[in-house]
Amino acid sequence: MRLGEIYRVAVEAGIEADARPREEIDAVLAAAKKEYEELGADEREFFDQERLANPYDDTRICVGDPDLEVRGLITGIDMQVGEVLLADRLREKGQAIDLVFAHHPEGPGYANLHRVMYMQADLWAARGVGIGVADGLIAPRAEEVRRRIMPANHYQAVDAARHLGFASMSCHTPADNNVNRFVQELVDGEAPRTLDDLIKVLRSVPEYADATKKGYGPIIIQGSGSRRCGTCAVDMTGGTEGPKDALDKLVAAGMDTLIGMHYSEEHRKHAEKIGLALVIAGHISSDTLGMNLVLDRIEPEGVDVVCTSGMVRVRRF
Repeated sequence: MRLGEIYRVAVEAGIEADARPREEIDAVLAAAKKEYEELGADEREFFDQERLANPYDDTRICVGDPDLEVRGLITGIDMQVGEVLLADRLREKGQAIDLVFAHHPEGPGYANLHRVMYMQADLWAARGVGIGVADGLIAPRAEEVRRRIMPANHYQAVDAARHLGFASMSCHTPADNNVNRFVQELVDGEAPRTLDDLIKVLRSVPEYADATKKGYGPIIIQGSGSRRCGTCAVDMTGGTEGPKDALDKLVAAGMDTLIGMHYSEEHRKHAEKIGLALVIAGHISSDTLGMNLVLDRIEPEGVDVVCTSGMVRVRRF
């Protein structure tokens, strides 16, 4: 399978699992096209033209010819310099590895992580929050994340991959979209009565069961186990945590329980104040589930998969 094909498969997997209507995704792409067309010739060289076809700014080929034939890849949640060196060592021992396939974004995907956060407004709107209110909530938070990420060494691991002759790619929001849809459909189908029941439902998923055995499985961080779940919303995509003020709007729209990958202590305290239940399904385990769902579209094409950095391969094909 060629590198460009893997990239396109990942993006399409994200679009298919996106909670937004296809019309909204097309509107995002159209807005990028309009932005590009309005640029002067001297500015167009700085425009990321992948934005014209890919709505996920945190998912990019960082290094590598799209026509590269990928025999095998090494994948993990965080693929830093140490993991790149591991890939090189495994290759020395005979493992066919051509691609470092990261979940958390590197290179341009990391630098532009804040851009995907704007999709959170549409997710809240689908839950009954006014879209104008939602836009107003996410914009300051996205800019805060942008400023926080600016000083980072975005290309550290990418440069290591380039020097050692590996292709490098990140697959962030497409994987998050897939885990978001998977868990929402699971919870909707099982309809757990209490938060304790919800934990049991989550533990029925192999990735969450594995995490539980390792000590970091699903957990209730706000609310008692006997509390009824009410209306549950899965909150696992859109770059990173949104603002805590969004919790107020979700409660006003009728949400009783949020299921996420992680919540800050500030978010937990605010949820306690407003009476919203919070369940952490797990960060690394949720990322693993999302990546597994994407890899199920890639591995059957004859690509060998090596897992590290928190990844545990579970196949569903």
